[in-house]
Amino acid sequence: MVSRGSSSTVTGIAPAAPGRTFGILTPSDPSRFYPKFRVIPATVRVEGQTGAWDAVGQTRILRLSDGSSVRETTTDVERPGFFAYELTEFTKVFGPIIHHARAEWRFEAIEGGTVISWTYTFFGKPGRGWIVSLIVNLIWAAYMRQVMPGLVAEVERVTAA
Repeated sequence: MVSRGSSSTVTGIAPAAPGRTFGILTPSDPSRFYPKFRVIPATVRVEGQTGAWDAVGQTRILRLSDGSSVRETTTDVERPGFFAYELTEFTKVFGPIIHHARAEWRFEAIEGGTVISWTYTFFGKPGRGWIVSLIVNLIWAAYMRQVMPGLVAEVERVTAA
């Protein structure tokens, strides 16, 4: 039995319409935006990506700085407002702890731009939910707060070009 999920959500405001923001962020290379943070390894490269990351069922492997990896599979692509993917096959430190995770991105129009809402929910393996909850609450939430400004800056950079 998989544990109940532990979630964290962060928001940012991008200076572009939802469709433009969606089009910039969803296909972006994660190795450009996800650095090492405390015990969380950096994403260093993407391998085996099937497609442009714009349709349900596409997959890729993220290689991390500690030698671990995780598989991502798109589950929802509803341009311009919603995008989600599932993470499975965690290896190394997180392999024995995390059963799977789900990332959801929502893009909501506001005057002058888009509110980006990014939610991660991790599901622990049996008996490990409490560890996952600690990681999410003490580390992952802070990590997401560190990453979001870089994502917003990327929308600003591409939009200004």
